[in-house]
Amino acid sequence: MAIDSSGWGLTLTLLIFSCVLAGRQTEAGVSDSRGKTRILGMRLEKCDTLAETTERGVIQVTEGANAVFRFYGLHLSPDSWKLIGFTELYSSDKEDDSFGAIILPLNRTCSELTKDIVVSPSMEVSNENTSGAISLKIKQLRKSEVVKVFGLCVLDKEEKEPTWYLLDDIDGRLRVVEEKKSLLPIWLQVIIISFLLVLSGMFSGLNLGLMALDPMELRIVQSCGTEKEKKYARKIEPIRRKGNYLLCSLLLGNVLVNTTLTILLDDLTKSGFGAVVASTVGIVIFGEIVPQALCSRHGLAVGANTILVTKLFMLLTFPLSWPISKILDCVLGQEIGTVYNREKLVEMLKVTEPYNDLVKEELNMIQGALELRTKTVEDVMTPIGNCFMIHSDAVLDFNTMSEIMESGYTRIPVYEDERSNIVDILFVKDLAFVDPDDCTTLKTITKFYNHPVHFVFHDTKLDSMLEEFKKGKSHLAIVQKVNNEGEGDPFYEVVGLVTLEDVIEEIIKSEILDESDLYMDNRTRKKVAPNKNKRDFSAFKHESESKVKVSPQLLLAAHRFLATEVSLFSPSQISDKVLLRILRHPDVIQDIKFNENERRSSHHYVYQRGKPVDYFVLILQGRVEVEAGNENMKFETGPFSFYGVMALSSPTLVAAPRPRHLSFKRFSLFSRLPEFRSPSHISGLNRTASLSGADRPESLSISGSNTQLNNSIPLQQYTPDFNVRALTDLQFVKVTRSQYQNGLMASRLDSTPQSPESGHSLARLGQTSPLAMDNATITDLGVDSTPTENGPDETTLLLLNEQNSPHTTNNSQLQNSV
Repeated sequence: MAIDSSGWGLTLTLLIFSCVLAGRQTEAGVSDSRGKTRILGMRLEKCDTLAETTERGVIQVTEGANAVFRFYGLHLSPDSWKLIGFTELYSSDKEDDSFGAIILPLNRTCSELTKDIVVSPSMEVSNENTSGAISLKIKQLRKSEVVKVFGLCVLDKEEKEPTWYLLDDIDGRLRVVEEKKSLLPIWLQVIIISFLLVLSGMFSGLNLGLMALDPMELRIVQSCGTEKEKKYARKIEPIRRKGNYLLCSLLLGNVLVNTTLTILLDDLTKSGFGAVVASTVGIVIFGEIVPQALCSRHGLAVGANTILVTKLFMLLTFPLSWPISKILDCVLGQEIGTVYNREKLVEMLKVTEPYNDLVKEELNMIQGALELRTKTVEDVMTPIGNCFMIHSDAVLDFNTMSEIMESGYTRIPVYEDERSNIVDILFVKDLAFVDPDDCTTLKTITKFYNHPVHFVFHDTKLDSMLEEFKKGKSHLAIVQKVNNEGEGDPFYEVVGLVTLEDVIEEIIKSEILDESDLYMDNRTRKKVAPNKNKRDFSAFKHESESKVKVSPQLLLAAHRFLATEVSLFSPSQISDKVLLRILRHPDVIQDIKFNENERRSSHHYVYQRGKPVDYFVLILQGRVEVEAGNENMKFETGPFSFYGVMALSSPTLVAAPRPRHLSFKRFSLFSRLPEFRSPSHISGLNRTASLSGADRPESLSISGSNTQLNNSIPLQQYTPDFNVRALTDLQFVKVTRSQYQNGLMASRLDSTPQSPESGHSLARLGQTSPLAMDNATITDLGVDSTPTENGPDETTLLLLNEQNSPHTTNNSQLQNSV
């Protein structure tokens, strides 16, 4: 065991000794390698002049530069600068040496070091001794040299004789180029560049200012401008006539100046990019923006004050600009200038309105005159629905002539049958010798004067219409158009009226108002302010005339219908003459103007459910909606439907053989016969029924005893259980209970032989009966003391002839006594 242990120990000892010996040999080798300095390469670190690396990887500096190079190697020390030198490889008087990478015959030794590169006697070595920086001074090249290439040489001290070896073929080269010198001194270049900027701005401004002044505008300025403007225009106009020659000269001078400016900036900045940026900024600001902004507003003054410079450049550029201008003249033709048509003139006036000295009225007149030919009579006419017209069958009584005077028109169309059939024109001055009491027919006047009716088509231009009006034939024309819609042959349709005033208003772009106008504009229908001085002709009307105007034919139809269809107004109850007087009462015939926006307004209702009434209604014109019954059934009725018969049947005037409560009780629609009566069968209702109750003539007989007119019996009011609402404009007859009762009494008095006792009885009746009207009301009923045998025929004759005879009041002795 002891022997084995000693054997292992001997082996371990030998192993340790071998390791120590190998480590010492390694340290000896490292120490030997650390002692030898080697230069491996270099790079440019900084330079006080322009320096770069060429495309072939060769370092390039400018002559006379002070540069710092960093050298890379092994075991460098501050004294390693002694091992660095440069030798001249070749030189050239042109820059065609492939950026310093010309291949030379292989020669590893440097025969002679150059003195054009001075190496600084110190090296700043890094911490690891692998790199160091050395300052190099590059001297100026000779006058004949443009490029000189040097190679890096390294001194090898291991040789018996120290030898300089060329480090590398390409990477160790240094290319020195000639310093680029300015063409001119800097101060002179600055002056020239400033002058060129001024010229560039002048050419650019004149190009905009002079070329914007077309020959037509210069002629206008010479005629109507200020004295200064006239002077400027006279100077500019001769050269402005040569438009293409002037344009070529200005553009050629501008391009020449801008190009020269860029070259000088490139020489001054020594940088192509810097020259581009500087020239762009200078030309845009000082050569384009500022001068064009100035000349766009004061081109006339600038062009006149620089006219000599312009002529000089036109002379200098003559060899090139004149031939080009002639070619342009042949190709493009003569320059005329700006010519404005009607639309452009109107638009120019509108656009320049804030800047010209025209007042608004003058501007409107100019625009209206220029637009006159572009508009038609359809644009300014008054539609036929808004025109005031008179029917040819009208009688020139006080009402008709008052309506004409209140309209305020001096020329009034006269139509037949329908409003679109205009046959005559009535002048208000034609009525100068017409007496309203004569009730002259309108046809008599129109046929006597026989004014021509002037028709024009809707597409007639306003200028042509004005010429027609100026001829004096008429100042009012009927506008018509050909209607070819639908089946059948085309026909002329009247669509409106146009007057001389309409055309003049379109010219002056304003409305002409006089003291009789009702509307600001016939198209917009905007009403004028109320005229306090407007004459009211109603003061001359007779008090008994109806407020609502109806035709004699319609009044006769209402009279016949009430006398034959409504038992309360039958001749056995009310005589025909008294019924006619009732219908002619001012408050009997009424109307309702329908408002589409207020359909459910209270003034549209003739009857309202649950609201007591004391009047009877007969619809003459228009349509109504009836809502009746618990089921609220609705239906529409039209003319000659009547309501409220039960409101007139007073218990004080009705002698009933047995008790009846029909007049004082409300019934539903389907608990009895329908409550309305109309000549129309469309509704399917029984013609013998009425909403006011069953018509029973026997229950409405009038007692001759005056004891029925006493104050002891109270009056009962009729409360309808239905609604009657207007759907259109209405004209209706409204007879109140008092009017009807007075009519009954007047009819009985008319049919009773006159005696003194009857007169005293009527006087006592007026004192005791609360239902009796005052003297004026009963007098309006117009009881005639002379009995007639043929009542209806005489009434008809009286009604038709009343329009052709002066208004008279016939009061009998009986009426005066009542």
